[in-house]
Amino acid sequence: MDDAVAIFVDGMGAAAATSGILSQLEGRIFALLYLHEEPLALEEIASALGQSKSNISVNIRGLVEWHLVRRVRVPGSRKDHYEAASNLWRVMQEVMERRFRWNVRQVIATATETRRALGGASGGRKGERTFLGSRLDTLLTFFSVLDAAISAINQGQPFSPATLQNVLPMPAARTARRSQA
Repeated sequence: MDDAVAIFVDGMGAAAATSGILSQLEGRIFALLYLHEEPLALEEIASALGQSKSNISVNIRGLVEWHLVRRVRVPGSRKDHYEAASNLWRVMQEVMERRFRWNVRQVIATATETRRALGGASGGRKGERTFLGSRLDTLLTFFSVLDAAISAINQGQPFSPATLQNVLPMPAARTARRSQA
């Protein structure tokens, strides 16, 4: 592998390792395949990355599941070959839908369940329940708008980041305290 490709492969591996979505090796495999014009067999990928064929095979499955890599047939070869997805918009849609949206909806479900439990709670002070309810409502509003933003982006519809910033105006009392600090 030449120096330029090695820089990209290592950099994408590092980025993947911190993404919380892919492992470092998955990032390196994707990068290698992305910069290759022709599909590569497992042995070629393993050799280029200095890994075992079995390790590459295990990591390729994860990339195929994320739709970042696809298995392709090469005429005249009985081996499976792989190529990286080149439609990066579609790749990002998949990541947003399967990873971020799932997390957002998990927060919405948890806050909704907590809000419901808080509404039926008889213990605690009324002021404390009001505060908790307000915090949960704020969280639900924000994450519901975030869910709508992910949906709009995935459908190719415009969505302004300012919409997220304007969802929850800061209460005047808190704004005044912050400006005095």
